[in-house]
Amino acid sequence: MISPLLDPTLITTGGSLIGLVVIAAALLRGWQGWLELKRQELDCTAPKPAQAEEGSGIGTARIELADLKERIRKLEAIASGVDM
Repeated sequence: MISPLLDPTLITTGGSLIGLVVIAAALLRGWQGWLELKRQELDCTAPKPAQAEEGSGIGTARIELADLKERIRKLEAIASGVDM
């Protein structure tokens, strides 16, 4: 006679339930890790305060302006037929 506690159906059901709980816990842990990764990515790409950028922004603007002036000068030389 088989004891009701050792019934194969009960053992299979209990094992399946435990497996389902383990898989659900692993998926939840992975989801939380993914969300934390995305939070860190957003923090890294967040714009810096305007005060920190002002000093380097002026220098960058001057370099870009000089580059544009150089390009204009080259285009004008090409338009007039002068080789540089």
